Amino acid sequence: MREGCRVALSGTPGTGKTTISRLLHSEGFDVLSMEKIAEKHNCLGELDSSDNSKPIDVELLISILRNTWDIIPSDITIIDGHLSHLLPCNHTIILRCKPDILEERLVKRGYSKEKIQSNVEWELIGSAWNDNEGKDGWLELDTTELTENEVKERIIKWIADDFKPNAIDTDIDWIASMEE
Repeated sequence: MREGCRVALSGTPGTGKTTISRLLHSEGFDVLSMEKIAEKHNCLGELDSSDNSKPIDVELLISILRNTWDIIPSDITIIDGHLSHLLPCNHTIILRCKPDILEERLVKRGYSKEKIQSNVEWELIGSAWNDNEGKDGWLELDTTELTENEVKERIIKWIADDFKPNAIDTDIDWIASMEE
């Protein structure tokens, strides 16, 4: 049986993290919410009325988890959260979405214009994802046109293939694609 590990499932809001987490949970994976982990370790701030979110003290959470996550989980555990790629996880999945489609998804969620613009810009430049390119155990998937089940199946295949970073070509660059 495969050894346990922690896999961050990250990406800009609206790329499908929560949906995919639910599907992976239904396939038998343990799934934890980054927000719930932060709450458990007293790293979750008060509700910010300007964007209806609770800020996470990521630096404090990372320092706490580095000490408490020394024990390897018995199963593969998915950590669902926008900034989960910053946590001390063994592998990382980044969900991406074309910026114009992402904008439509966030409008449907009722996000403010400022929050939509911020998230679309985050996605457009690839933000923190660029820092992790080329690292072992890194998978980047474009969820723009894939069905939820296709995304889930690609993740399961990647895990079954021992997290090989070259199992699926994942070189997403929205700025370069706009220049073509």
